[in-house]
Amino acid sequence: MSTIKTETLSTPSNSTVPVDTVVNGTAKAWVNFDGTGTVAIRRAFNVSSITDNATGNYTVNFTTAMVDDSYSVNVTTSSDAASIVTAGISGTNSVVTTTSVRIVSWSTTAQVDRTVVSVSIFS
Repeated sequence: MSTIKTETLSTPSNSTVPVDTVVNGTAKAWVNFDGTGTVAIRRAFNVSSITDNATGNYTVNFTTAMVDDSYSVNVTTSSDAASIVTAGISGTNSVVTTTSVRIVSWSTTAQVDRTVVSVSIFS
C-alpha cells in the first residue's frame, strides 16, 4: 500500500484546506433510515446495516470499525405535532462500541419508531 503525505489540499480555484481538517473533521459514518416497519436504509456512509432491537431502539452497525469507542454520536428523528422527540445514546438501552452504536428514540412518554432517523459519527 502506498501513502501520500501532504499538509494542504487545493482546488483548481486555489481554495485550500488543511488535510487534518479533512481527516479529523468529517463524519466517519452516517446514515438516514426509515425506522418504521421493516427498517430500511435510505443513504449511508460506512454503515453496513441497521438492527431493529425493539420499538424506537436501533443498532447502527459500521462497515469499518472506529478507532475507539470515544466518538461523538449525533441523532435526529422526525416527529409529529403531538409529541416531544428525544433521540440519542443516553439511557440503559444504549451501547457504544467500535463496531456499532445502539440508539433510542423517545416521544413524551415512551420509545417510538420514527419515519426518519439520521445518525452521524465523528471521531
